[in-house]
Amino acid sequence: METNLPLIDLSNNPTGCCPVFDPDPWDGREFSFEGLSFITARTRSLFYIPLNMGKVMSRTQKAIGEAGAADPDRYLMLSEDLTRSRAEHHLLVTGDVPGYEREQLHGSWYAKVFEGPFSRMGTWHAELLRLMEGKGKKPDRILAFYTTCPKCAKAYGKNYVVLFGRMP
Repeated sequence: METNLPLIDLSNNPTGCCPVFDPDPWDGREFSFEGLSFITARTRSLFYIPLNMGKVMSRTQKAIGEAGAADPDRYLMLSEDLTRSRAEHHLLVTGDVPGYEREQLHGSWYAKVFEGPFSRMGTWHAELLRLMEGKGKKPDRILAFYTTCPKCAKAYGKNYVVLFGRMP
């Protein structure tokens, strides 16, 4: 199991927004987030479609930047739909961020990279479950890493999503 997340070249962002994502170091690997800190931002949704994501992420990213808590070599935001109308987003940080409580995500996590439109999330979720059950594991929690925003995914011609299943 790998304890360090793959590096993401944050300067490789032709759009000036999201960096280009390389799926190879993530796909089919197990990770531990032990020793990493996250803060949580919450958004509202309508049938799982985010309503205030831009506003919440702008505010959260600004707070991380002002606190000097952004990791210069890694970016990770793990999203979790709690209900059809609420989601949580766990953002990797290197220190305290005023107004946010730091948390840790424990356990061993299996990562699977998918590519395609967000509408395939149900299919991807089922495939992750099938893959993990084939390893004798049944995840007790699944988080999604949306590697690029919709505008950047369109510009790059690829929409990668990494699903992480926590192995009990």
